[in-house]
Amino acid sequence: MTSQRWARVLPVAFITYSLAYLDRSNYSIGIASGMKGDLGITGGAAALLGALFFLGYFFFQVPAAIYAERRSVRRLIFWSLIAWGILASAQGLVSSVGLLMADRFLLGVVEAAVLPAMVVFLAHWFTTGERASANTFLILGNPATVLWMSVLSGYLIQVTSWRWMFIIEGVPAIIWAFVFRALVTDHPRDAAWLEPAERDQVGAALAAEQRTIAPVSSYRAALRSRNVVLLCAQYLLWSIGVYGLVFWLPSIIKSSTGAAIGMTGLLSAIPYALAVIAMIVTGRLSDRAGRRGVYVWTWLLFAAVAFVASYFAGPHDFWLSFILLILAAAGMYAPYGPYFASITESLPRDSAAPAVALVNAFGGLGGFIGTYLVGWLDSATGTSAASVLFMAATLAVAAAIIPLIRSRTRTAAAAVPSGT
Repeated sequence: MTSQRWARVLPVAFITYSLAYLDRSNYSIGIASGMKGDLGITGGAAALLGALFFLGYFFFQVPAAIYAERRSVRRLIFWSLIAWGILASAQGLVSSVGLLMADRFLLGVVEAAVLPAMVVFLAHWFTTGERASANTFLILGNPATVLWMSVLSGYLIQVTSWRWMFIIEGVPAIIWAFVFRALVTDHPRDAAWLEPAERDQVGAALAAEQRTIAPVSSYRAALRSRNVVLLCAQYLLWSIGVYGLVFWLPSIIKSSTGAAIGMTGLLSAIPYALAVIAMIVTGRLSDRAGRRGVYVWTWLLFAAVAFVASYFAGPHDFWLSFILLILAAAGMYAPYGPYFASITESLPRDSAAPAVALVNAFGGLGGFIGTYLVGWLDSATGTSAASVLFMAATLAVAAAIIPLIRSRTRTAAAAVPSGT
């Protein structure tokens, strides 16, 4: 029988992260359509606009995670949803590049809370033996959203305009804020809808897990630990590849094929279909094996190889190169569930929250670098060849760092009702 936690908590987490990813990523479709010409955006400014989101995202991760752990994920996400919905829609109303830059930065600020807060939230609800799968379903909101967003946004622009695309796609986040607040509680102990037996069982299992983890003396000690420093560097490099591809794939496809924006959106969605499958399979395998690292570095190395192969195929055969980019996308997305599970499992709960936030903040910095440099390289060289090699190199180094990260503890999988 399916656990009530899986049936209720995970769909809410998935939709919340999906809306966040929609409102940060539809810029890539807008810039590939008429937005660039209408606002007079140069190649360098287009790259900076895509990247500015991540500066705001970088600076506010740790404060958001500490608030989520000490106070309330529910309250934080409610207000964040309203704020980012308004800012996302405002992208369709701005009349100058300067105003758009300010809006993109502020959008990053309010969305900074989402991933660390939701990872903290799931760590309150799911045990070690469930956590990679639970995190996978959360982060599936990333490729799954790009999958349908690429198609929907392209056709919305085609039948209305890029301005109305932004306005329309920002509204669901505001509506969802009230649904989110009505459906969730911060902890299982507060959930009146959860069966008492399951509530007691999961609460006992989570408390037992915390007793097996070696304590750290302070937030500062946790954030300066060898593992967290390595994870920050690793996630920065990984995110360069992810966001370099997410933000510029529509432009690469449009310039290479000359397709209309609707077809460009449809083609841009294809890599994320395979990524969704790879993420689900990898999360399940990692939970069953009780291992994390090997399910991360092997996929990242696979993605790096696919990028290099795409580089060699590109000048001669766009469609072969595109297939290889599809495989690279699957390799970059597949390890997310095991990766974030490993952080929450290696530190006490109070310290894991800011650690996840700091790692994700450096991922945001990697998103800034990847979005800006890939856009700049493509604009400066007139081709995507240099940027593809750049992304391959960062992913290869990211893969090499993972085996250097030491496991602090081994926690047995808890026997609680499972939805998988």
